[in-house]
Amino acid sequence: QDAHMVKIHPEFAVKRASDGAVWKDDKGISWIDAGAEPMWEYLVKLAQESYALGFDEINFDYIRYPSDGNMKDIRFPFSEGKNKSFTLKQFYKYVDENMGDIPISADLFGMTTTNKDDLGIGQILEDALLYFDYVAPMVYPSHYPKNFNGYENPNTKPYEVIHFTMQGGINKIKEMNNGIASTSPISIKKLRPWLQDFSIFGVTYGAPEVKAQMKATYDVGLDS
Repeated sequence: QDAHMVKIHPEFAVKRASDGAVWKDDKGISWIDAGAEPMWEYLVKLAQESYALGFDEINFDYIRYPSDGNMKDIRFPFSEGKNKSFTLKQFYKYVDENMGDIPISADLFGMTTTNKDDLGIGQILEDALLYFDYVAPMVYPSHYPKNFNGYENPNTKPYEVIHFTMQGGINKIKEMNNGIASTSPISIKKLRPWLQDFSIFGVTYGAPEVKAQMKATYDVGLDS
């Protein structure tokens, strides 16, 4: 999601299928096609420069395809016909290969720890774990749908939601390791969740709710 870059390079943008104009989401924001490889090069150069200035880790956010807007009138000029998750996996690989020893992390939607699909936006937890030093699922309880895992209102279950979702991520790593040579297993410590410290949808979050999420994180064996 980069409206500024779209202004400079509209040829990289997600387009409307109907007339070829720049597509915008429900908020009026334009997007770069995730398959636009010139954008990959730009992002890596930006990341390398940021590291050179003194930042000790580079975190990649919004690594995804759009989901909110007129999805029936959308065209991806660089990745049309390609599998979304495959395109993102190729981007992860490109970042890993070009960032050298610079620590890199990726933010993903929280449901990547429990879903079997790519959520319609190309994000698969296992793909990111192969190429990033840390993966940060955004497991905010407020962002899970009604009756998720049987919770009528997940937003009121800070401990339970974090425990269930992060255990799901750990289980996925264990499944991955079953198919990987024992000399190179993926550590569960690669998982570093974003936790909720904001109040939304009528539920107030304060110290008890934040501590409950932290406890759930530690209880499943994570420490960050």
